[in-house]
Amino acid sequence: MFSGRRVVLGVTGGIAAYKAVEVCRRLVDAGAHVSPIMTSGASRFIGATTLSALASEPVQTSLWDEDSPIPHTRLGQAADVIVVCPATARLLSDYAAGRSSDLLTATLLATRAPVVVCPAMHTEMWEHPAVQENLATLRRRGVHVVDPESGRLAGGDIGHGRLADPATIVAAVGAALTLPDLAGLRVVVTAGGTREAIDPVRFIGNRSSGKQGTAIAVAAARRGAQVTLITTVAATAPSGIDVVPVATAAEMRAAVHQVAPQADIVVMAAAVADFRPVAVADQKLKKAQGIPEIRLEPTEDILAELGAAKPQGQTLVGFAAETTDVAANAQDKLVRKGADLLVANDVSAPATGFEHDTNQVAIYSAAGEVDSVPLSGKDAVADRVLDSVVSFRLLSAGSLNPQFPTS
Repeated sequence: MFSGRRVVLGVTGGIAAYKAVEVCRRLVDAGAHVSPIMTSGASRFIGATTLSALASEPVQTSLWDEDSPIPHTRLGQAADVIVVCPATARLLSDYAAGRSSDLLTATLLATRAPVVVCPAMHTEMWEHPAVQENLATLRRRGVHVVDPESGRLAGGDIGHGRLADPATIVAAVGAALTLPDLAGLRVVVTAGGTREAIDPVRFIGNRSSGKQGTAIAVAAARRGAQVTLITTVAATAPSGIDVVPVATAAEMRAAVHQVAPQADIVVMAAAVADFRPVAVADQKLKKAQGIPEIRLEPTEDILAELGAAKPQGQTLVGFAAETTDVAANAQDKLVRKGADLLVANDVSAPATGFEHDTNQVAIYSAAGEVDSVPLSGKDAVADRVLDSVVSFRLLSAGSLNPQFPTS
C-alpha cells in the first residue's frame, strides 16, 4: 500500500504535534517516502531534527530558504498524498480560504494529490461554527477529514478535539491512496485459530494469531467493502468492520453460515480445528486422577460446506497452512473444497505464517498458480490476496483483458 509512495507530512503548531513523530515513523516503516514540512508554530512544540532523522528527507520549513526555488510546486506535484497532522483551526481556515501564507499551505494549493487533514484543538474551538464551516467546505472539495477523538486535552480538561490515534491516521492515509475497487461488495473474513475445550481450563488449539485474516478484513474495508470479521482473537478493527467473536469451530460455523449466503466474497483465513473432544469435562482434570483418555471426533468442514452451497457470483477463498508439498496440497484442497482461490504457505519456513508479522504465500486458482507473494508484511499480503480476488471476479464476469497480479 505505501511501498514507493511519496507522502508529504505537514505538521502545524499544536500541542499534538508530538504525535506526528509516530505517524512519520509508521509511514516510513510501511515503505513510504515521507517529506516533512513544519510550520513556524510547529517548531515551538517539536524539533526539526527529530522529524528529519525519522523521515525520508530533511524537514522543510520555508518557501524561501530551500535548495529548490519553488519547493511548494515540487512537493505538491510529486506527492501521492498529503497529510496534515495535527491540523489547527488556523490551518483549516487558510486552506478553506485558499490563503497560501507559508510552505505548507502553498503546497496544499499546489497539489492534485488526495489530502488528509487531522484536526486537533480544544473542544470550544472544535465546536465553533467557523471551524465547522471550514471543515464542511473542505469535505465538499474532497478533502479527507480524520475527526478528533474525545479524551484528555492539554490543560487537563476532558472533551472532544484530541488528535486521532496515529494508527487511525495512517489507516486514513492508506484509504486515501486506495482505489475503492470493492465498493458496494459484502465481504466475510474469518481469522484466528479455534479452541476446542477439553475441560474448563484446557483446550486443543493451534498457533494461528489471526493477524493475516485481520489484515485482509482491514484491507477490504479500506477498499470500500462492507466487512464482517469472524474471529477467535480480540481484534482492534477500524470503524466500519463488524466484528463477530467466536471460540470453537462450531461457533465459527454458525456465524459463517449466518452471513455467508449474502456475501459477495468469503475469505476463510481462520485455522479451524479438524478435531474436537467427544466429551468435555465439566471440572478441571487433575493430574492425580491419572492420564485422561481423550477421544476425538471430526469437526464440520466449513470451507467444503461453503463450496458446496456457493451462491452464483460469490467468490470463495480458502487458506492452506502446509509444511510439505505446498503446491500439490493446495491444488488438491482447492478442488476438494470447491473454492475459487486458495492461499497456501509453508508455515515451517522462517518468518512465515503463524505468529509472525510477515508471510510468504502462493495464490492458486483451478488454472494453477496466479500469484506468488514473496516474504512481505501481512498488510501487503492482504492486498495481494484481494488483488487476485478482484482479477478473478473480472475474469469470471467476462471483463476485457483481466490481469492477475504479477509476482
